[in-house]
Amino acid sequence: MKKVIIKASSLAFLLAGLSFGVMAQTTDQPATSRAIRLSIAPEFGLPVGNLSDSHDWSFGGSLQVDYPVAKDLFATLNAGYNNIFGKSEAGIDVTDLQLIPVKAGLKYFPTKMFYVQAEAGAAFLANKSDFVSGKSASFVYAPQVGVQLPFSDKSFLDAGIRFEGNTKFVEGGDAANFFGLRLAYSFQL
Repeated sequence: MKKVIIKASSLAFLLAGLSFGVMAQTTDQPATSRAIRLSIAPEFGLPVGNLSDSHDWSFGGSLQVDYPVAKDLFATLNAGYNNIFGKSEAGIDVTDLQLIPVKAGLKYFPTKMFYVQAEAGAAFLANKSDFVSGKSASFVYAPQVGVQLPFSDKSFLDAGIRFEGNTKFVEGGDAANFFGLRLAYSFQL
């Protein structure tokens, strides 16, 4: 657990350093322009807490829309898919968790390229039939920090790290929490 926290913290500081270091670069259009943005991304994650005892890592993807609501503030809508891969121990294969998170939130740019984001919504268990009992949906929340680096006037690399927390799918079970990395191609509409 400590190793995961140290790695996530190091990545956050790296992203923050990149955002401040790249500010010396000039672009004709700031990263926080008042245009609707669409982004598509692969996502990678490492389970934390008790979930890390039974699951190795996660991979998925997401589609996100950023809608400008005020200077440097965007409303977000995010939908995706995450497969959290189960471990194989002593000849027993743990079932993967296949989640479809749908979240809404806010993204704020305190600097030109660095942002903080918070989202909440529902995560739907796509493979509920693989589990004996439990719920097919849970509450999900995801605080995130990231950096948006311009490729051109209207396209960006949106790189962020987040903690994604899900409430329990099974009574007496564990929450499905993980640290995630989202590497998106973002463009203005």
